[in-house]
Amino acid sequence: MALLETKGLTAFYGDFQALFGVDVSLSEGETVAVIGANGAGKTTLMRSISGVIAQAPGMVRFEGREIGATAADDIMAAGIAMVPEGRKLFPSLSVEENLLMGCHRRKVNGPWTLQSVYELFPILKERRDRPGTALSGGQQQMVSIGRALMSNPRVLLCDEISLGLAPVVIKDIYAAFPQIRATGASIVVVEQDIGQAMKVADRVYCMMEGRVTLSGAPADLSREEIHDAYFGTAA
Repeated sequence: MALLETKGLTAFYGDFQALFGVDVSLSEGETVAVIGANGAGKTTLMRSISGVIAQAPGMVRFEGREIGATAADDIMAAGIAMVPEGRKLFPSLSVEENLLMGCHRRKVNGPWTLQSVYELFPILKERRDRPGTALSGGQQQMVSIGRALMSNPRVLLCDEISLGLAPVVIKDIYAAFPQIRATGASIVVVEQDIGQAMKVADRVYCMMEGRVTLSGAPADLSREEIHDAYFGTAA
């Protein structure tokens, strides 16, 4: 049984349909990457899983339970935490206060505390009293990841965490993934960078125009298949 899965997932913004029957799954201890160009539906998929966009109950399942119609706050409490695109830090709060926001309805028994987040990202401890939005883009992304980890999730959803960051910073952030997985968390990461996705993922889903166009283990997918699934085959 999959830890997390969607079944025939659809999503709308008013009259505009953004997802068309999307089926994805995540197993225990796995990292899954979702790739695709802008407008492919990746962020809508993440918002649907995390409860930001309400769905029919059976369209999203977690630990075998239907959660499609569950409120976002309850989904977080159940064990699914979101690192949103754009980081969404609170500008009036310090780094440490932003991290502590992740404790809301947290699982008490778990590996992630302020101390363990600071061990994962030591620079945050040095700058814990600074406003969260006064840090560099990469450091803000570390705060956003740390805030999500503070809820001790079973599933970590990472939406475009490399967007706008320098390659050396992206490398540092992704270097934390093995430590996150070692605590028992499974990860879904949305990426436009195909190469980065292939490096970290056990399986990859490619989306285009609200549909899954390709899936499989990175080693089993050719560059041509990925290109066609990502951009569409020229007519």
